[in-house]
Amino acid sequence: MNADETLDATGLSCPMPVVKTKQATDDLAVGDVLEVRATDPGSVSDLAGWADGTGGVELLDQTEDGDVYTHYVRRTDR
Repeated sequence: MNADETLDATGLSCPMPVVKTKQATDDLAVGDVLEVRATDPGSVSDLAGWADGTGGVELLDQTEDGDVYTHYVRRTDR
């Protein structure tokens, strides 16, 4: 998947991957995709729950490669 921006949240524990993702999506244009790379296994459910419960973002995909979890989030509105 092509991303407009990448956020490196590796090494951060809950809730920081979500906090940093929220901050990064605030700076995106509508329709832009943010790639978030994290090593916290909880980021899978945390980011899914955050995207589900907040307006303005859509979780597109999540993948796992070893101990790195990659999440793709699209900005949907301001």
